[in-house]
Amino acid sequence: MSVAHLEITRRLYEYALGIDTRDWGLYRSIFTDEVRMDFSSYSGAAAATMTADAWVAACRPLFEGLDATQHSMTNPVVDIDPGGDRARCRMYMQAEHFLANVAGDAGFVLGGCYDDALVRTPAGWRICAVTLTVFWNRGNRHIMALAAEKGGRMLADGLSGRAAAGAG
Repeated sequence: MSVAHLEITRRLYEYALGIDTRDWGLYRSIFTDEVRMDFSSYSGAAAATMTADAWVAACRPLFEGLDATQHSMTNPVVDIDPGGDRARCRMYMQAEHFLANVAGDAGFVLGGCYDDALVRTPAGWRICAVTLTVFWNRGNRHIMALAAEKGGRMLADGLSGRAAAGAG
């Protein structure tokens, strides 16, 4: 396995680690300044290109509002272009989301794959595009909207999910 392959898969594992630990600095660091995100398989919204800062800011309310998440990624298939500065990686994923609530089950799980494009920068490999393809889901999807609302309120009040959980 090449050094580039290891660096690319590490970057994608950091995607999951950044979200699950709410380490927004780490999460932002894995992207190029501009990213193309395609989560249409999940949300129905069209793919969009935006700044990485805008993407991270848009993710925060949802994930700060959830009690816990666990993104598992497996079976990376990495293809590096002949020039050595661009790559694609496809990984299976399973994302578990939890929020205690009165509207049903506390869990919602997605299964599918990520197809990511990466570029080699002076700072190392960075993700420039992400496409999520959902194969299946189960549980209470409603918790995602509840979490986004809760996280938005928490952020407006200057709290993070981890800080609020420890404040009890």
